[in-house]
Amino acid sequence: MAISGVRLLIGIGALAAAAGLHRPAAGFHADAIRIPMMLVAVVGSLINLYVIGRIRSLRARPSSQWRAKIVTAKQKRAEVIQIGLAVFTLLLVATEWVTHQIIHGA
Repeated sequence: MAISGVRLLIGIGALAAAAGLHRPAAGFHADAIRIPMMLVAVVGSLINLYVIGRIRSLRARPSSQWRAKIVTAKQKRAEVIQIGLAVFTLLLVATEWVTHQIIHGA
């Protein structure tokens, strides 16, 4: 829950910093902050997708069937939500990159 609040503050800060489009980027929208944050978001999303895929492949192995616990509906739903959020994050980063190119012409 605390991380969600931090992400919200970062998003609002980036929106506020980007409000003045006709001046140089400053604050959260400066490249020194924006690019590493985008890289962390992409790497985190890709790691999340890899881990969930790995969990699912290990669960599906015939050799693990005897010791595997039944996946509850809650666990399946949590995995689907995590996949959706990871894909959504990748889409948002791609959208931000494209719109940044359009608005700032960089």
